[in-house]
Amino acid sequence: MRKIRIALLHLKLIAGDVLYNQNLIERAVKSAEKKEVDWMITPELASSGLQFTHIIGTDWIKEQPDKWMTHFSNMVEQVKATVFLGCAEKQDNQLYNSVFVINQKGELVGKQKKLARVDNWSTSGEFIESIDLGYVKVGVLICADSYPKSIADSLLNKGAEILVAPSSWGPGLHGPNGEWEQRSFDTGLPIFVCNRTGEDKSVSFWNAESLVIKNGKRLLTHKSDQSAILIFDWNLDDMTLISTEFQIEYMD
Repeated sequence: MRKIRIALLHLKLIAGDVLYNQNLIERAVKSAEKKEVDWMITPELASSGLQFTHIIGTDWIKEQPDKWMTHFSNMVEQVKATVFLGCAEKQDNQLYNSVFVINQKGELVGKQKKLARVDNWSTSGEFIESIDLGYVKVGVLICADSYPKSIADSLLNKGAEILVAPSSWGPGLHGPNGEWEQRSFDTGLPIFVCNRTGEDKSVSFWNAESLVIKNGKRLLTHKSDQSAILIFDWNLDDMTLISTEFQIEYMD
């Protein structure tokens, strides 16, 4: 049986405090390493928080890999895991809401730019591709990219076997309303949703949920008012959940 251990880093991020968030991500990665985790998934825009522009603007956003991304990639190599990292980037004088995939050798093996534009600072991504990890192909749905059926369908057509959804999507007027479950049902693919906690300027994440979903059904779910590392085991051979519940490590 090909088993992988996955950690959803359900973090209490602070909008605009990049240094704090980067340190929190590093602490979570080091804690997950002790559990011999194969994959680690962060929320959307984990290094900056979602609503950061009114605090720090956008001049800080750099082309990647910048100094911290290089440092973080070296850390990923040391912990020997694959990390899905939500981080803003600059490319060709455009700004993007992106997820970077760094493998256990510290190599950037893929990235996805968010297609759904729901803010006023970023540019929509121009492509959607599955990311080949060598032993499984993964599609990345960044938060609201789970809303339209077409993006998940495109990832399926491009060979994705698992969907990963780094998100900053709290309940409320425009909160999630069955989109992740529907995309799993439509494609037949499992979806691993890494959400967050805390609050930004006008969005509350205290009741935001991180989830493991298959065939449109929630298999595991978690929400909390503090940062938590959510660990579960997955069977890659038959794409089934091994764990009966999250193994939860809370962070101060």
